[in-house]
Amino acid sequence: MERESTHRPASEDSGHGGSGAGRVTTRRRIRRGATTVAALLAIVAAASCAAAPGSAASDSMAVGTVAAEVSSARTGTPSLPEPTGPQPVGTTSLHLKDTSRADPWVPGAKARELMVSLWYPAKSRGGKRAPYMTAKESELILKGAEITGVPYDALSKTRTNAFSDAAPAGRARGLPLVVLSPGFTEPRSSLTALAEELASRGYVVAGIEHTYESLATAFPDGRVTTCVACEADKTQEFWNKVGQSRAADVSFVLDALTGKNPRWKGASLIAPSRIAMAGHSAGGASAIAAMLQDTRVRAGINLDGTTFAPIPDGGLSRPFLFLGTQAMHSPGGRDTTWERDWAHLTGWKRWLVVAGAEHASFTDTALLVEQLGIHRSPDLSGGRAIEITRSYVRAFFDLHLRHRPQPLLDRPSTRYPEVKPCDVVRKTCA
Repeated sequence: MERESTHRPASEDSGHGGSGAGRVTTRRRIRRGATTVAALLAIVAAASCAAAPGSAASDSMAVGTVAAEVSSARTGTPSLPEPTGPQPVGTTSLHLKDTSRADPWVPGAKARELMVSLWYPAKSRGGKRAPYMTAKESELILKGAEITGVPYDALSKTRTNAFSDAAPAGRARGLPLVVLSPGFTEPRSSLTALAEELASRGYVVAGIEHTYESLATAFPDGRVTTCVACEADKTQEFWNKVGQSRAADVSFVLDALTGKNPRWKGASLIAPSRIAMAGHSAGGASAIAAMLQDTRVRAGINLDGTTFAPIPDGGLSRPFLFLGTQAMHSPGGRDTTWERDWAHLTGWKRWLVVAGAEHASFTDTALLVEQLGIHRSPDLSGGRAIEITRSYVRAFFDLHLRHRPQPLLDRPSTRYPEVKPCDVVRKTCA
């Protein structure tokens, strides 16, 4: 499964932040679609939505506006909300190599290398809190977004709730597995608050860093790869390739965790018949691609992602949840891909939108930029957005992986009035 490679593409950053006309051109191209919220954790947290068909130009803001808001940013230490489940959370990272395929973005790399974070229920609390990301990753992300007024290591200082390499807890084949896929250009850490919540409720969570699609990916040997895929033209063929590549990444990670020679010491705790996936933006769109390719993925969630290639006429019968912004993803709205796919989802399905949410509201981004004083949504706070996302994602997986009834998914909630169930036929959400 793994072999060492000394190949280093010319476009790979070796730890100096990168420079040159090619990289500057890439930054300019990406920044044109950036939102203020997205600019902190990635040049474009909304890149897949902003560049894909059906995107909303109104989400974008000028770079000058971003810089003006950042100039008065606070520099306190950001932190993620504590998970609500009863179990302590452990985490570890895996460096995996798929020698069966070349890298889709750097063909000269004969093996596809991935960094994967695992979150899981731990036997006890204590030990070292896990870092949110490395200082170098934080530096490259902030420099790439041209954020000033914030220390370059600000993101790496984010306080998490999981303990590094804690001993996993659970019975053999007793823990459901959820795969998380971040948005295009975003690191796997952008879904940490959701991952910690699920782990505290008895799930194993695998967050995949899709190498060369993320702005900065640090490997154990000190290499830091950058976003080679950002240099490509964002055509429909490009986004189809993103979906296909990510689906292959998901299948490989499932092999590494549930195959004959698993790469994690706690792999025997995973229930191989209870696997699902959720993703944000391009990661959410990739959930459909992964489910079509790999029947091990029993259920999926798309968090505000414009989807890729249509579902085949044969349909997709496994459970699926759309959860997105009201402005972008209401039926009859600007993104038409959800309606196209809805007709081909033949199993259990729900379409929910969140009033006041922005594209980044379904990740850690909205909360962290709020805590750093860069941006605050006037309609939905970052903390509230995380609470909503956690609740609905958890309910979906509890229903379909644990078969526990979830009234939250069947009717409007007085606890979460921001969440609107959608009627696709009537093109209303209320």
